[in-house]
Parts: sequence; structure tokens; C-alpha cells
Amino acid sequence: MQLYTYFRSSAAWRVRIALNLKQLPWQALPVHLLRDGGQQHQAAFRAINPAGTVPTLVTDDGLLIRQSLAIIDYLDEVYPNPPLLPADPAGRARVRALALQIACDIHPLNNLRVLQYLEQVLGQDKPARDQWYRHWVAAGLQALEALLSDDPASGPFCHGDQPGMADCCLVPQLFNARRFDVPLDGYPRLLAIEAACLPLPAFIAAHPAQQADAES
Repeated sequence: MQLYTYFRSSAAWRVRIALNLKQLPWQALPVHLLRDGGQQHQAAFRAINPAGTVPTLVTDDGLLIRQSLAIIDYLDEVYPNPPLLPADPAGRARVRALALQIACDIHPLNNLRVLQYLEQVLGQDKPARDQWYRHWVAAGLQALEALLSDDPASGPFCHGDQPGMADCCLVPQLFNARRFDVPLDGYPRLLAIEAACLPLPAFIAAHPAQQADAES
């Protein structure tokens, strides 16, 4: 399999973790989101993903899958072990809800193209842009902390004692929060889950610093 990726993309990072948890062989196809005006805007990549976003997975039989959670769902159905979603419908719904809390409620408001639009089109300076980022990240993390703290289904990981889809989303989001100096002391449950994930080989190998396109 091949993955169109960018070393610091939260969405691509989720998929890298999932591929590694599944212990699947894959090849990275880097798409630099800043170089050359953003390689995701070039016609060759737009032919692969008209949205101009990463990740995009190319399966062994040539199927293109273009959204991170759709990719993770696909991997879990085609390669069921180890599972990234619980076996029971209620558990699957819970994990998907946690993952979507990050992927739909937090991440879209603070990803690169939104921050660029704030600066380049709306004329917001860097302090205003960063305030926008911190506000929406904090709002989302507060909700996530409450969801995970109040539910007995939470364990060392977001759901039980094995990492899954929600953990694949959480770790990159916390990394990016730190890049923008978002205070995280108020989220002890999130930090505990992150601490359980980070030593695992799948998470280590997926980290931006370990990618071929990483920059110092």
C-alpha cells in the first residue's frame, strides 16, 4: 500500500499509526503542504485527490481512499487484527464519536488551510490566528476530557486496554496543540492516554520526526 502523506499532517499521522498498529507494509508518498506553493494544489495531486488534502491511501488493488477515518475504517474491515474498533455496536459508536470529536470538531477549525485563509485572505495577524487556534482547540479538548473522564468504558486508552481509532486521532492533536502553546494541564485524562500510547512502537514509528520528509 501507498500513503500520500505529510510528516506533520494530523490526518495523515492518524493513518500512519493505524497502519503501524496493523503491522501492514506501506510506502510513504510525501506531499509537502508548504513547498512550491503547496504541492497539494498541483494538478497531478488534484487528479488523485480533488480536495487537495492528505492523506490518500492507495490499496494493493489500486483503490483510492481519501479521508483519514474512512481509511482507518477500511483497514479495520479488511485487516481485522488487531482491531481498532470494539466488537460491540455500542463500543464502536463510542470510539467513532471520540474520533469524530477530534477529526470533525477540533481539527478542521485549526488545520493549515484554515489558518492560511485567516492570514492571507481575512488579514488576521499571527497573534489573532494563534488566538483562534487556541480557542477552538481548548473548546474541543475540554469536551473530550469530560467524555473520557466520565465513562467507565475508558481505560488506559480511549476505550479499554488496547489503542484504537480514537487514540490514533488523539496523539497527533495533542502534539499540534503543543506547537501552538495550548496549555494542556487541565486535561489529565488525555495526557494519561497519550502517555500510554507514546511508548508503543506503532506510535513511535508514526511520529513526524521519524518520517522521510521530516524537517528539522
